[in-house]
Amino acid sequence: MRTVEKACAKLNLGLDTPYRHKDGKIEWNMIMTSIELSDYVEIVTEKGNGISVHCNRVFLPQDHRNLAYQAAFLLKKKFGIQQKVDIHIRKNIPVAAGMGGGSSDAAAVIRGLNRLWNLHMTDQEMATFGLQLDSDVPYCVYSQTAMVTGKGDNIELMPKLPKMYFVIVKPKVSVSTPEILNKIDYDKLEHVNVNELAEAVETQDYDQIVSHMGNVLEPLSSKHHSEIKKIKEKFEKYGADSAQMSGTGPTVFGICRTESQAKHIFNSIRGFCSEVYIVRPV
Repeated sequence: MRTVEKACAKLNLGLDTPYRHKDGKIEWNMIMTSIELSDYVEIVTEKGNGISVHCNRVFLPQDHRNLAYQAAFLLKKKFGIQQKVDIHIRKNIPVAAGMGGGSSDAAAVIRGLNRLWNLHMTDQEMATFGLQLDSDVPYCVYSQTAMVTGKGDNIELMPKLPKMYFVIVKPKVSVSTPEILNKIDYDKLEHVNVNELAEAVETQDYDQIVSHMGNVLEPLSSKHHSEIKKIKEKFEKYGADSAQMSGTGPTVFGICRTESQAKHIFNSIRGFCSEVYIVRPV
């Protein structure tokens, strides 16, 4: 049997972390949205055993280190499934970019196998299952604008965003998420008021969304990767309504009210960076 799942990239409109749990896990307070930029994950199940992963980006791990592989392995183990699983990933989302590409691929595998194997898991059950893979996987199961709290497992769906466009820039550097998270000094964090951002999303107020965006990890990642700050400065220069880093970076996105504004920024900035995209929220 065969299915194809769309795996959308995510952006953090708001990202804060109030504290670290005793087990070392991060407590999150975030608002995420999914965007048109997507991977496509084809899943084929047949008689036999084993798991194979194939990807159009040859430098990505295609074994047990890949989250999509891990998702299939853990589902097989949990439900005692004896079938071969072939996973083919057509990668469009930049890698190691703070856009949840690997987590979204894993969520796509969970959704696809849930359907192919008639596991009857609810979205909440799939999200809870996905937490053992990565803190972004539960959100990626839903892939729509939501407030995300706890260790990433509490997902509160929100209204669709008002009309807006994102210009996304991925510099050539890569950021290690575990490395950045391990460097958090909670005594020095300048926290983001995610609740005010949530109110703006609920009321569909574009101006207030722009005013209350923020990423508490941006200063930390920018300290180690100067490209993040330079790209933000270019967004400000070329007229974005706001710009910030997504996740732990290094991707930076600018937010625009109109398509013409986004195209102007895209054309102005793509001479400096090779990976630039214009997208809308899904």
